[in-house]
Amino acid sequence: MKKGFIYILFLLLALCPAGADSQNVVLNAEIDTFQMMIGEQATIRLELNVDAGNKVSMPEFETGSVKGIEVLEAKTDFKTINEGKREVYTNEYLITSFDSTLYSFPPFEVLVNDSAYKSNQLALAVYSIPIDTLNLQNICGPKAIKEVSLTWEEYRDTVYLSIILAILGAALAWVVIRFVNNKPIIRIIKIKPKLPSHVTALNRIEEIKSDKSLRLEGNTKEYYTQLTDTLREYMRDRYGFNATEMTTSEIINELLKIKDKESIREIQEILQVADLVKFAKLYPSTNENDRNMTNAIGFVNETKNIEEENIQQPTEKRIVNKRSLLEKRILIASISVIALILLGIAALLAIDMYNLFS
Repeated sequence: MKKGFIYILFLLLALCPAGADSQNVVLNAEIDTFQMMIGEQATIRLELNVDAGNKVSMPEFETGSVKGIEVLEAKTDFKTINEGKREVYTNEYLITSFDSTLYSFPPFEVLVNDSAYKSNQLALAVYSIPIDTLNLQNICGPKAIKEVSLTWEEYRDTVYLSIILAILGAALAWVVIRFVNNKPIIRIIKIKPKLPSHVTALNRIEEIKSDKSLRLEGNTKEYYTQLTDTLREYMRDRYGFNATEMTTSEIINELLKIKDKESIREIQEILQVADLVKFAKLYPSTNENDRNMTNAIGFVNETKNIEEENIQQPTEKRIVNKRSLLEKRILIASISVIALILLGIAALLAIDMYNLFS
């Protein structure tokens, strides 16, 4: 009986004409169902057909406009028909309700050029789920929560992120250690002081003197060559002029600037005899060779630099090899990049674990 009354009411509402004060304005409201169960959804469609060029204001319909009705979604549409002479405005509202009752929707009001037009009235019956009161034993209460074991697909990402996080953490620690240990490499080298020029010359003359092969008759040229080369190197180191590249006369002229003629007589004789041996094939006697050797030793001893007598102790030199600035910059950049990636992965891992165990 109740349902029959509702159907008659819906029929009467549906037969009511749409609100229109002009032949040029057609306004219609409809709903896609007259009844539904609690929680189901229905769509209300409001359509306005009017001449083009009119100022139109469509109504707003939202949750709270009708008590107990919730608006889930609202859509608007506009199109022209009759070659642009007519305009069609359409509003659709997706609604639902969680209270079982009969809802009556008041007419929708549309403004066309500041004139109000009302649509037809709508109604909707919402029913609750019927309960079998005769078989209450079939009604089950809430069941206990069932524990479900995690699958590999669910915690796979967590495992992979944890592995990547551990690898990046180790890489960051290694780069930081490299950066902290980026200290200068210091090497200490002991530098042996150079022997005084007269000591070097005397040692070399002693070697020539002890070489018996140079005292043979056929080796006189080699004997004087080594002896005069030793004296020339000594004079170069002692007085500063390049005696190794000078002729005998040039050396004598340089020595006369420092010594008197008498004091250089013996060294002049040695050099002249050596020239004769090398270029004129002179063969001095053994006694003359020994005398020139003795005079060479005497010249060195007489002209030695006393200040060079004190042989200095070996000195130490510190060599600092700093790592390149480029390597340091690369380490800093690597630390920054790895740290940022590490933070990002840690955040992803935290979110993933929260979603996994929540």
